[in-house]
Amino acid sequence: MNPSEANQVVSEIYRIFGAKGHRSYGEDVTELQHALQCATFAQQAGETPEVIVASLLHDYGHLVHDLGEDIADRGIDARHERVGANQLEKWFGSEVVEPIRMHADSKRYLCWKEAGYFEDLSTASKQSLALQGGPMEEPEAREFEKRPQFDRAIRVRRFDDQGKVPDMKTPTLEDFRPLVESMVRLRQ
Repeated sequence: MNPSEANQVVSEIYRIFGAKGHRSYGEDVTELQHALQCATFAQQAGETPEVIVASLLHDYGHLVHDLGEDIADRGIDARHERVGANQLEKWFGSEVVEPIRMHADSKRYLCWKEAGYFEDLSTASKQSLALQGGPMEEPEAREFEKRPQFDRAIRVRRFDDQGKVPDMKTPTLEDFRPLVESMVRLRQ
C-alpha cells in the first residue's frame, strides 16, 4: 500500500468526521467524542491495532447514512453497522470491518449471554436494541459465536458501551492517523 493512498483514504474518512462528528450520539457525547473514547479505551486496554481502529470507526455508518440524529426516536433502524461496514470494506480488511458489521448484533448477543448486561445499557442503547431485534435467542446466538470475528466484535462492543463519558479527554483523530493508515488495505 502506497502511503499517499492510505493518507487519502484516512483523510476522506476524517473529512466525514469533521463534517458530521458534531452530531448528537443520543448520549451525553457527540459522534466524534464517542469514537475517540472507544478507541482510547481499546488502546488503554492494550488491544490489537485492528480492534482499536474498529472501535474508532464502528459508528461510521451513522455519519454516512444521512437519516438525521433522531432516527431511533422515529422508530427507524438505519442498520448503521452495515452501512458503515459496507463503506469501509473497500479500504480495510475483515479484521477491522467485520467487528464493525457485528457490533449491534454483539449487543443483542450479550443481552442473551450475560445476566445484567441489558440493565447496564444506556437508555439510547436499549432503544436501539429494540429496533435491532432485541436480545438474541439461543439458536441465533450459537450461530453468532461461530463467526470468524466473534471475539473481536465482542471486544469492540465493550468499548462501545464504555465510550459515553461527558468531557472525557482523549487523543485527537490525528493522533490515531498513523494507526488507521497502517490498517488501510485497498481492494484491487
